[in-house]
Amino acid sequence: MGRPTSATGRLARYGFDVADSDGGARAADLLGPTGLDLWRPQTQEPTDEAAQELLTALSRAADPDLALRQLHRLVESERRTRTGPNGTAAGTPGGIGAGSTVLAALHDDPGLRRRVIAVLGASSALGDHLVANPDQWTVLRTEPDGLAPSADGRLDVTGDGNPVAVLRRAYRLALLRIAAADLTGGRALEQTMAALSGLADATLSAAYRIAVDELPEGAALPRLAVVAMGKCGGGELNYVSDVDVIFVAAEDEDLAAATTVATRLIHICGLVAWPVDAALRPEGNRGPLVRTLASHLAYYRRWARTWEFQALLKARPAAGDLALGQEWIDALAPLVWQAAERPEAVEDVRAMRRKIIDHIPPKEQEREIKRGPGGLRDIEFAVQLLQLVHGRGDESLRTPGTIPALRALVTGGYVGRADGEALLRGYRFLRGVEHRLQLQGLRRTHTVPTDPGALRWLATALGYTASPGRSAVEAFRAEWVTHATEVRRLHAKLLYRPLLESVARVPADGLRLTPQAARNRLEILGFADPAGALRHLQALTGGVSRTAAIQRTLLPVLLSEFADAPEPDRGLLNYRQVSDSLGSTPWYLRLLRDSGPVARRLARVLSSSRYAADLLAREPEALRLLAEETELRPRPRAVLFDGFAAAADRHTDPVEATRAVRALRRRELLRLACADVLSRAGSLAPSRGDGERATPGLADITAVGTALSDVTDATLAAALRTARATQPSMPDLKFAVIGMGRLGGYESNYLSDADVLFVYEPPEGVSESAASAAAQAIAEELRRLLGMPAPDPPLGVDADLRPEGRQGPLVRSLAAYQQYYARWSRVWEAQALLRARCVCGDADLGTRFEQMVDPVRYPADGLTREQIIEIRRIKARVETERLPRGADPATHTKLGRGGLADVEWAVQLLQLRHAGAYPALRGTRTLDALTAARDLGLIDPADAEAMAAGWTLAAQVRNALMLVRGRTGDQLPRHGVELAGVVRLLGADDPGEFLDEYLRTGRRSRTATQRVLEM
Repeated sequence: MGRPTSATGRLARYGFDVADSDGGARAADLLGPTGLDLWRPQTQEPTDEAAQELLTALSRAADPDLALRQLHRLVESERRTRTGPNGTAAGTPGGIGAGSTVLAALHDDPGLRRRVIAVLGASSALGDHLVANPDQWTVLRTEPDGLAPSADGRLDVTGDGNPVAVLRRAYRLALLRIAAADLTGGRALEQTMAALSGLADATLSAAYRIAVDELPEGAALPRLAVVAMGKCGGGELNYVSDVDVIFVAAEDEDLAAATTVATRLIHICGLVAWPVDAALRPEGNRGPLVRTLASHLAYYRRWARTWEFQALLKARPAAGDLALGQEWIDALAPLVWQAAERPEAVEDVRAMRRKIIDHIPPKEQEREIKRGPGGLRDIEFAVQLLQLVHGRGDESLRTPGTIPALRALVTGGYVGRADGEALLRGYRFLRGVEHRLQLQGLRRTHTVPTDPGALRWLATALGYTASPGRSAVEAFRAEWVTHATEVRRLHAKLLYRPLLESVARVPADGLRLTPQAARNRLEILGFADPAGALRHLQALTGGVSRTAAIQRTLLPVLLSEFADAPEPDRGLLNYRQVSDSLGSTPWYLRLLRDSGPVARRLARVLSSSRYAADLLAREPEALRLLAEETELRPRPRAVLFDGFAAAADRHTDPVEATRAVRALRRRELLRLACADVLSRAGSLAPSRGDGERATPGLADITAVGTALSDVTDATLAAALRTARATQPSMPDLKFAVIGMGRLGGYESNYLSDADVLFVYEPPEGVSESAASAAAQAIAEELRRLLGMPAPDPPLGVDADLRPEGRQGPLVRSLAAYQQYYARWSRVWEAQALLRARCVCGDADLGTRFEQMVDPVRYPADGLTREQIIEIRRIKARVETERLPRGADPATHTKLGRGGLADVEWAVQLLQLRHAGAYPALRGTRTLDALTAARDLGLIDPADAEAMAAGWTLAAQVRNALMLVRGRTGDQLPRHGVELAGVVRLLGADDPGEFLDEYLRTGRRSRTATQRVLEM
């Protein structure tokens, strides 16, 4: 004999959890003499050969402990049914296992033993059912001919009693047989899904018969078809799922009785098996439960959206009048296969793609096998979209199931053989995981657990075993990651790779996508000129060069990004132009292929923003910015000033110096534009230093305004440095540039001019006229250098806000400004000075200028009534005269109702009236002054909130318009691709909803500003 071992140690060899003494003792008790009597505690071994076989079977269960507990409960339940008056089984002394019919049958029937133990160890719900019904395990007996019991989903509804109760019992027995066959390898995945779908059909049919039988005596029987949809319709139902159906009546006179039958059928199925969901019917839950065939046709012809036709791909008659159901499917078939040609199909497809992972908690996305990245929905969506596109001309694709449809796509040459096989493997794996997860508790779930014990059970239930150096859980995780990664990769490839193979002129993996099929696919994905898109793809991928091969690797992902944009054609064209410029450089394609999200970031930028695309076209090398997180953050102000000054100092020629400065400005504008475009792009968004996916972007309009103003300040400073170098005769002349308007308020946008004032102070002993001439020359040179034609975004230097406007001198001395403002200043000039700040030049002179104008812009006594009326009058005139002809005042971001000008005039009026008394109001930023006014009690908090929301949204939309259009414009369109582009940049989905929100926000802001202006 070997060395004695503990009871728990011996039991551990059978897979029981004996990590703690309680667990080991529990297993020993259940198996010992007072339990099942399968284990001898004294000798630490099974009681006999039969016990040995049963313990071996328990050890092979997904959860041996669960299987043991459930078996003990089953035997105990059986014992209670045969106990005598004294509580013990008649004539059977000993533990509960003594005289057990169950244990005896498990010994005599190895097939039964495998099936019962597999069910008890994999499904606590089915185990509970057997315990509650201890006579039903017999349905798993091996047949007299030696075969396993039938598990095809057929129901045995014979028996007396309540027909619903009889149906419920029959359903559970059929489900038990299917689960047993599935768990013991008696059924492949496709067979299991078909059996579950067949069981659903049989249950619907039985419930239909019960409902019809309950109609009042003498009532006319309706012609009613129950059409299965979704997974049931596709013959790929899982263990726990709603069963999607649509009810179809033949004629109007059938509707009343048919609705009664349908309502009762839904109730019966809910009691027996699962919820019946009729929400896929026309108008969803708001529409009638039952419609006639004619009513369905009318709806689908006029009102149905693309997703509703997509749902019809899986329609199949399931119960009731099957001939009527088939007639309904045949009548709708032509509409289904024309759905991809409908005008709204492209936007519908985009919406469906966006919703693939919607409403999943972020913590669960990576554990979701259905809707998460690389999940079942990815495969199903791609297959169904390809069916809609190519099923128009290829009837072999008109099959409801995912697996048959994918095989047909491969056979037809629409999907490569290797890709198709990889997706089939991924689909089978994911559906297998889904089945085991749902079978455990017979509840609907698609989330892989995090609990270590639950993970061990799942891995074992799926057939994974430990190997040297790797546990069963690790083996499962490795395969799961492999399949999810492959599905995620192939999701884009499945849609776009055949397009490239169709134009690449290289051998393809069995693909036979014709030019017309390729154009059809591009058209449904949103390309307005599919023939032109194919020409671009031909130019990028044609031939057998290494460059073409890399492009064929990159383009599936890039095309996916382009297809999500409002103008996919423009994105592809821009990409071709960049590739034509950089295709021969050794780093370009390598950067896109090997540097993380660079390729997708480039595609998002090129397809979303003409402004950024134009900048990239002028300097393609700048796309390196997309590779580094730090390169997509605004540069500190001091770094900008030093860098721009150093660039100017490297050139003695002022024109070359300015060209270098403008090139740096172009790079900085591109940096900010790319960060802005990507700020709402999910995983593509640049991260902060702490790794969070967030950046100052369109959501933080103040950060954008500050960053753009800093770039302008640095540009003016470097240009001033260069301009002064051309006028060396008066080096001691003090000269400063004062920012006004949006530049002064740190509220610049991408195409803002620089509104400035020029101020100087003569050196001691130099005449005023000589100093004025030198200052004039410097200012004119600065404007000339920055205004020269160049391939850069222009920076207009506008000095029209100076005293006397264009009729006044371009430059003035500090003393001259002081004299003018003291004698001649009007209230509108004081208003303009509210934004004045020194941006560059002599800092001391700039500070003294700001101090000099403080009494003008912050009058100690506020405004007189006449001055307040004058401001209101000027504002009214501006609204009337400056709003462009034909402009919509409700959606004009600058001069429209509740927009930028409304809020700024109201805030500036508060500053003019109260900043003399309240220093907190003395600032150049609109939102800062608005917040200070609220905190001081000068404005109602609700009004301040409404004004801040109106100003912020208008500024966001204005910036987004410039990014989308690549040119100035203040009018938000009410429809079209530009509106869609703005909405996408701002992180919204529905242009109509966004426009409604903009109008609501504008109205509230307008009401609040009017109250402030009239105070």
